[in-house]
Amino acid sequence: MRLCVVGVGYVGLVSAACLAKEGHTVVGVDSNRAKVDMINRGVSPIVEARTSDLIRDVVAKGSLRATMDVEEGVGASELTLLCVGTPGQANGSPDLTHVRKVCAEVGGALRRRDEFHVVVCRSTILPGTTRGVVIPLLEEHSGKQAGRDFAVCHNPEFLREGTAVHDFYHPPKTVIGQNDPAGGDRVASLYATLDAPVFRTSIEVAEMVKYVDNAWHALKVDFANEIGDLCRALAIDSHAVMDIFCRDTKLNLSNCYLRPGFAFGGSCLPKDVRALTHKARTIDLDLPVLNAITPSNQMQIETALRMITELGRRKIGILGFSFKAGTDDLRESPMVHVIERLLGKGYDLRVYDKNVNMAKLIGANRDYLLNHIPHICSLMVDGLDQVLDHGEVIVVGSRAREYEGLVERLRDDQIVVDLVRIAPLATREGKYHGICW
Repeated sequence: MRLCVVGVGYVGLVSAACLAKEGHTVVGVDSNRAKVDMINRGVSPIVEARTSDLIRDVVAKGSLRATMDVEEGVGASELTLLCVGTPGQANGSPDLTHVRKVCAEVGGALRRRDEFHVVVCRSTILPGTTRGVVIPLLEEHSGKQAGRDFAVCHNPEFLREGTAVHDFYHPPKTVIGQNDPAGGDRVASLYATLDAPVFRTSIEVAEMVKYVDNAWHALKVDFANEIGDLCRALAIDSHAVMDIFCRDTKLNLSNCYLRPGFAFGGSCLPKDVRALTHKARTIDLDLPVLNAITPSNQMQIETALRMITELGRRKIGILGFSFKAGTDDLRESPMVHVIERLLGKGYDLRVYDKNVNMAKLIGANRDYLLNHIPHICSLMVDGLDQVLDHGEVIVVGSRAREYEGLVERLRDDQIVVDLVRIAPLATREGKYHGICW
């Protein structure tokens, strides 16, 4: 394709050079004349592994050139990549000055073109920015309509400084947020030769993914450093600990525990987090990330309670109250906390969990139910139908096959509060509420 890359800083330059190498004809646009002149001489304006040779080769072949004129770049292309910077401001918000400026300029260039064009934002922008800023500016200055006269997509980059060229050719994923399939098809074709999963999704999801990635990376750094601080204070080799930790790709470095939902509980996670942070306090060591785990978990319980009580209904049905689906373990179950709080506020409850049966419970689980939460025994019923007959609000606290199709079985006066995502988002509007979705 004929491509225009607006903004040849770090991301833009690497993207332009790699796409040129893949056989596309690329025009780079930048307001910095020094950068433009260097590129046209085949010299890289940044220090980055493999970039110098790459730019020299693609410029020599005529696949890449640079200009300061946005209209020239857009006029010579069928797809434009926006790669301008979004630096942070003092209050933490991204500065969209460059985004606004180039959107106005690209829009003006589109006004004088008849050919269908695709505008792709590669800049890191918060969810809602494409629809709230990029598209309106493009439409205003072009006099055209997005989705009809031109397409807009968001295509976040996952390039690390120092390995950016390698990362371009070996991405962990390709994410394309699209407002119409035709635009998404053209963006997808740019990466057709790359061996990576492609996710075509909404623009807002694509915008959010980049921030989630970076927040997760930052959290991992802080987590590892706090473990290192604690290990050092206890004369333990932190690298030996974390090396073993990282070898576990079934639970530790995997998608386990990374599904938004309700609070954690059980006999291990709560007590072990408390034990670790207690140990740190005894040696006067502050671990902000680890110390925040328990309060953050408690906030999810408070959120669930607020969702239930704000509905203004008094009859509540609870489906699933062990700490984890498929178990009968009630120890530190967050659903037990919810039940007890609702009881204390005078709500009329019925609770059901097929795995929690007084006749079958033995050992620690039976002891916990009888000696720690005996008041819940009188609320327990034998089946799903009894809960549905009773509840004006049905709270789903764990997954079970028998809950499938639950939303479709609701009476008109019933509402589901889903803490585990048993139903899709757009089901029975006003009758379904998810805790994190």
